[in-house]
Amino acid sequence: MRVVVIGGYGNFGARVCRALAGSPAMEVVAAGRHPDEGRGGLADLNLQHARLDHSARDFPAALARLAPGLVIHCAGPFQSQDYRVALAALEAGAHYLDLADGRQFVTRFPNYVYPAARAAQRVAISGASSVPALSSAVIDSLIARLSQVEEIQIAIAPGQRAARGEATIAAVLGYAGRRFKWRSGGAWRDAWGWQELKRMRFYALGARWAAACDVPDLELFPKRYPGLRTMEFRASLEIGAQQFALWLAALLRRRGVPLPIERWARPLSRIASWMDSFGGDLGGMLVSLAGKRADGSRAWIEWHLTADAQHGPEIPCMAAVLLARKLAQGRVAEPGAFSCMGFLTLPEFETEFARWRITTVVREGAA
Repeated sequence: MRVVVIGGYGNFGARVCRALAGSPAMEVVAAGRHPDEGRGGLADLNLQHARLDHSARDFPAALARLAPGLVIHCAGPFQSQDYRVALAALEAGAHYLDLADGRQFVTRFPNYVYPAARAAQRVAISGASSVPALSSAVIDSLIARLSQVEEIQIAIAPGQRAARGEATIAAVLGYAGRRFKWRSGGAWRDAWGWQELKRMRFYALGARWAAACDVPDLELFPKRYPGLRTMEFRASLEIGAQQFALWLAALLRRRGVPLPIERWARPLSRIASWMDSFGGDLGGMLVSLAGKRADGSRAWIEWHLTADAQHGPEIPCMAAVLLARKLAQGRVAEPGAFSCMGFLTLPEFETEFARWRITTVVREGAA
């Protein structure tokens, strides 16, 4: 199967290319706006290179000329994108995956893309990344321990020294200080991006301040898990000065100060890099469930992931890599367009965790 990775020279796209290039079932094409500049980082791999701009007017024709069997879209941020890449992939006769974490992009994806996917008899999946693909797989693996899940809290805590993608930073800055809805105490309430600070404890990392993020899980999981009264998602930066600087910028924008901070993604990334020597090597992820057991007693379950800074950025790529392998083997049969839930199990992710020496721990107790 011929796999075209759009954004194939970026922080995540290059990792997807590396993971798939050694597969005898795949012919990988790294595609981007500037292949001459990016190919050096992939020079040791057996893959092809293509110049491709997904925002160009002739993009559908240019993509079709590459004759893809699968298109993996890694060129974020997705918060401001439409579905032209997915539709062009389907028109070219290819399956489609993306690493999107934009809430509206992922949650509305089936409505906009499903008819084209069914007509093409291809599979199109959005959100093949840490959220909602991994987060839902974790919850699906733990939920049988409780007869009723009432609360889900998810948090990510990247290591300070982990590689940063400019698109990822722009996505985070894009919703900082913006209002969105999340489920809290049985009602839909207002939350504000990079506000709602909460002290959270991560295995092997200790306690960190974490702030609210607008992700697809906030909308998808209350529908997927009936009876859920609280669904919150937060992120934590390792260095407190960075965490509170972003909190303050978000507060100013929340109060009406017109700060275009998403435009500052590149210089802010550079500034953050200057502080790497003050950070550690570990990052983590926490998925916490609370509810009732079959006997009526209240309980909590926590799933903790810990990764070093070098390998942590592999995690957002794993779902796309695993699904690409399944598609190459003909193991994802149902045509249509979907948000990425239920396509992968936690044991499938755990095979990738072992490859990168990423560890997980499950803890539980009475609430």
